[in-house]
Amino acid sequence: MAYVQPTSLIPDNELDRLRTLYHYQILNTTPERIFDDYVALTAQLFNLPISLISLVDNDEVYFKANSGMDGLPATLPRTDSLCSAAVLEENPVVFPNLSQESCNLVNPAVAESAGLQCYAGAPLRMPNGHNIGTLCVIGRAARPFTLGEEDLLMRLANLVSLSIEVRAAFLLHEQTEKWHDAQTQLQNHLLEASTLARYLAARTNGAAYFSEDVQQTVVRRLDDIELVLRRHLGAAQHHASNVQL
Repeated sequence: MAYVQPTSLIPDNELDRLRTLYHYQILNTTPERIFDDYVALTAQLFNLPISLISLVDNDEVYFKANSGMDGLPATLPRTDSLCSAAVLEENPVVFPNLSQESCNLVNPAVAESAGLQCYAGAPLRMPNGHNIGTLCVIGRAARPFTLGEEDLLMRLANLVSLSIEVRAAFLLHEQTEKWHDAQTQLQNHLLEASTLARYLAARTNGAAYFSEDVQQTVVRRLDDIELVLRRHLGAAQHHASNVQL
């Protein structure tokens, strides 16, 4: 589907969107290994050098995790980041060649100075329907993104969103150790997914490996991670309901 240029980087639901972002108490927090592992896996699956998890605040975009973009500051002005455009959408935003198409409301100088040539970003949608950030992949050479890749990026973004939800469910009820244990278990699953990605890359001689059968292999592994996350979320919510009683 062709990209429709937005008329503003500020959506109509901005106040509710920001309230959702602040509820999860993750903005401007220190790096956490689980989110670093997500971007490392995403870059690996897409065979691209850069992947980021961004959180879009009122005036700035904060990068919670960064794989492959050395020198990127912790925050950028909202008008300097393509993630400000991706957070507006329900589906992934894809720019196969940034020299030919980008978001007209985003300053192209940052991407140009870093030599960035392609971008794909999927929104981090929370249970109330508001997007608080993005998971993106970026390359230094133009390249197309298949519909299968867009679907995979959305699945990965949904796992990041669910992880943010689990994190808040534990930490907001002072269950720090439970969150630590959940991260350890998730990291093991992400390591297995990374090992699978390396195997698939070797099997296809480094080609883009999103044929239908191969993609389904990856998706099944991601489904396993989602089940783990939902079990932890259920446990955290059960604990919270007992505390309220």
